[in-house]
Amino acid sequence: MDIAVTIKEVRKQVSEWRKKGLSVGLVPTMGYLHEGHKSLITRAVAENDKVVVSVFVNPMQFGPSEDLESYPRDMDRDAAVCEDAGAALVFHPEPSEMYHSGFSSYVDMDTLTGGLCGKSRPVHFRGVCTVVAKLFNIVVPDRAYFGQKDAQQLAVIRHMADDLSYGIEIVGCPIIREKDGLAKSSRNTYLNDTERKAALILNKSLSEGRKLINAGENSADKVKELVTGIINTEPLAKIDYVEVVSWDLLEPVKEINGPVLVAVAVFIGKTRLIDNFTV
Repeated sequence: MDIAVTIKEVRKQVSEWRKKGLSVGLVPTMGYLHEGHKSLITRAVAENDKVVVSVFVNPMQFGPSEDLESYPRDMDRDAAVCEDAGAALVFHPEPSEMYHSGFSSYVDMDTLTGGLCGKSRPVHFRGVCTVVAKLFNIVVPDRAYFGQKDAQQLAVIRHMADDLSYGIEIVGCPIIREKDGLAKSSRNTYLNDTERKAALILNKSLSEGRKLINAGENSADKVKELVTGIINTEPLAKIDYVEVVSWDLLEPVKEINGPVLVAVAVFIGKTRLIDNFTV
């Protein structure tokens, strides 16, 4: 496995693969890889001849009061995870490589980004779309892999890839959880032992919401009321949002009579965690 730090290096390597007729998969990450990331890489390796993993903490998707500087980083550990999973190339650029002096072009979206995480993180998805668009242009993969835990991001990237005619298959992969149900996240490292136990309220509330829907409840308000009530039983939890939205356009629904996303964002102490399920 090789590690590239420049766009030129990545393009040269991918060009060599293409000359041999090899397919290429891309797994974009912000590093500090866990089993969820590894599952994306493993699937990409199974479905492509060569796999590129980007490890880049993208400053453009962090707001001024967010955790850019404290976001966990461990490149040696990440490289070991990538190699163990079978990646062929890791792209680990500096911000100056991705955003040169005078950078002023962005990819923005009028739909799908205003609600859920976009409501409390207004600059986030412009940053996500811009960096992913750049990665698509640099690697030009056949397929790109994203986790279902970031469900809004997955929907946004699919929409962007279709709007901009990339011709890249966007593959969504299941949420990977700890044994006690907490969704894997790099931000879980921020939690102390007490907060870690409190964070289980996210999956607990969503599991009860899923049971209610499976039992035949089609009122989105009743599902939200149940999930909200359970989260509010945890003193360390502060709700950012609890939403039931259509899975195609991420618009709020009143009745559950088609594919929907039930999503939550909750602060446990100072750490913002997200989780969801689809039905």
